[in-house]
Formats: sequence, C-alpha cells, structure tokens
Amino acid sequence: MIKVSRLKGEDDIVVNAELIETIEETPDTVITLTSGKKLIVEESMDEIVRRVMDYRRAIYRNLR
Repeated sequence: MIKVSRLKGEDDIVVNAELIETIEETPDTVITLTSGKKLIVEESMDEIVRRVMDYRRAIYRNLR
C-alpha cells in the first residue's frame, strides 16, 4: 500500500500498489487501477513509481 494525496487538498488516501495498472501525467497525475477506477493525485508520476518500488522492496525483503 502507498499513501497519496488527492488533488485540491482533499484527504490523503492509501492505494494498493498491486492494483495500479497505469500512471500518466496529463498534466495532472492520473492513476488507473485494474478495476478501471481513476484517481487524480498531487504526486508526480516519478514519485508514485518511487513509492511503489520502495513498497515492493520492503515486501520482498521480509520474504527472505
């Protein structure tokens, strides 16, 4: 799970990183989930990718 901020100062949300299908900047950052739901967030695409990578590293580190 990764924490992101909804656009326009709404509350933060936690997204299951395993359900992210695509991330695009149009110029707002749009996360599309495997369900088809779209989330518009404040973080850049690079920041979301970094958070997903950190999340996966932490998960797999604990499996060893």
